[in-house]
Amino acid sequence: MSSAASISLFLCGDVMTGRGIDQVLPHPNEPDLHEPYVESALQYVDLAQAAHGPFPCRVDFAYAWGDAIAEFERFAPDARIVNLETAVTRSDAYWRGKRIHYRMHPLNAPCLQVAKLDCCMLANNHVLDWGQTGLEETLATLKRMKIAVAGAGRNRIEAEASAIVELPGGSRALIFGFGDTSSGIPGDWVATEDRAGVNLLADLSNRTVQRIATQVRAAKRASDIVVASIHWGENWGYAIPREHLKFARALIDDAAVDVIHGHSSHHVKAIEVYRGKLILYGCGDLLTDYEGISGYEEFRGELGLMYFATLDPAD
Repeated sequence: MSSAASISLFLCGDVMTGRGIDQVLPHPNEPDLHEPYVESALQYVDLAQAAHGPFPCRVDFAYAWGDAIAEFERFAPDARIVNLETAVTRSDAYWRGKRIHYRMHPLNAPCLQVAKLDCCMLANNHVLDWGQTGLEETLATLKRMKIAVAGAGRNRIEAEASAIVELPGGSRALIFGFGDTSSGIPGDWVATEDRAGVNLLADLSNRTVQRIATQVRAAKRASDIVVASIHWGENWGYAIPREHLKFARALIDDAAVDVIHGHSSHHVKAIEVYRGKLILYGCGDLLTDYEGISGYEEFRGELGLMYFATLDPAD
């Protein structure tokens, strides 16, 4: 909970409410999948029940969040920001050539609302799993839920624009969403002047930092908090690539970014405080349907963390 002079942010990594989670919510999509080894999303439900015992087939919208709801109430953050790793759509037009596709039925979107989310970052490698139609329905559904989006849009201008969350005391959180191809985002998912897509970074060069700095300067007020939410890196491995270290620090040094919100890895990675600013290099997964799936146990992929950051807008 923030004091009168500070604000608090909730941040987390991947929130995947598709496949098995979608199937146990009140309004599931058809379970058909196009994966190499799994043909039905109901198989993920079966794996979870085999691992942890039976649970209801039609749960309420708060069920997937488990103990997180009580933690939200305890910390009472001023803004709640997640990486939504799922298309919210009825579309059946899955992206050909991609091995994994996540979708949640729009009528199950209240599961995001029940957590009182303020912003969903969408510049990731699953938001276009069900094509342009799927992305556009995702954007429309979140707008209807009054949840701001960052990192994707109906065109390049929308995808590059920051989400804005009003904070106490007249401050605002500006959330800029970025995707990097190292996370598996296809290059042709980039938003253009006339095509919906994601805000895909051309590279992690100083030129890109300067371009972001220009965008931040155009939007930021003196008391605003700027969050750079970045989907980058591979699924497994604790090492932080040198270019990620350099890019994150440069965003703080040269682009007036206050918090780096990194995600993509299926497990938590390092935290750094650089010149008094928070860098989360990899927040891991918070909500998934991975229960009962074996492999990579040494990374503790089942450990889902909630991050609560308290910041003083004055400094």
